[in-house]
Amino acid sequence: MEELTLSMFLIVCPFAFLAGVVDSIGGGGGLISLPAYLIAGLPAHTAVFTNKLSAACGTVVATLRYCKHKCIDYNLAIVGVITAAIGGVMGANFALMVDEVIFKILLLILLPLIAMYVLLKKDLEPKNVRPVSRKWQYTAVSISTLFLGMYAGFYGPASGTFLILVYSAIAKMGLLQSEGNAKIANMTADICSLMIFLYNGVVLIPLGLAAAVFSIAGNYVGAELAIKNGNKIIRIVILTVLALLFFKIIFDAGSRFLDWL
Repeated sequence: MEELTLSMFLIVCPFAFLAGVVDSIGGGGGLISLPAYLIAGLPAHTAVFTNKLSAACGTVVATLRYCKHKCIDYNLAIVGVITAAIGGVMGANFALMVDEVIFKILLLILLPLIAMYVLLKKDLEPKNVRPVSRKWQYTAVSISTLFLGMYAGFYGPASGTFLILVYSAIAKMGLLQSEGNAKIANMTADICSLMIFLYNGVVLIPLGLAAAVFSIAGNYVGAELAIKNGNKIIRIVILTVLALLFFKIIFDAGSRFLDWL
């Protein structure tokens, strides 16, 4: 297990707060918090597993907000919870089996691709929505949540955004209900995968809990702020964090090359 240092807290916690603010505005906070762990020097496995702890806490808070405002279709949510739990456990176990080097390569490929998608998306709500049968909704939710639950358990960032897109575009749910149901499913996958990681002792609990506090605080601050040009701010923040991450990767690679010489 990686040894904790003060610099890890000083790097991760501010970014976790920022990720919470971004999540509350338009989603995609994981694209900030996960690179923060990597910038702090954590191995890829430990970064993803510890990020899951802070992410799960933030998702619980956000889910309670949606429940309070009655933005959830509970019949569909039951199906989503069951399939998300199965997917989350499967994804977490798969993550534990993947070699650290391969896992880091996957992260470096997935991070920019997912960030690009989130940055380019304009509107989560589809146009010209046609009503579908209840049976179709149950089928669409169960299949999509199983696979996206696996992704959430294995990796995580933007899984909630993908769920909202699928729920609104394929299951033809309203945007608010899509967001509420996506939060419940995402929360389930996060908690189930977190349980697997905690059982295997691969989570830096003190760092994850500290980041969780900052993430929750960020969610509350972001929820209360009426930020002008919110999407523009999110894009700048995500691009900046990813640039810092890749600068660190290049710097580390250069240091190793010089050592080799």
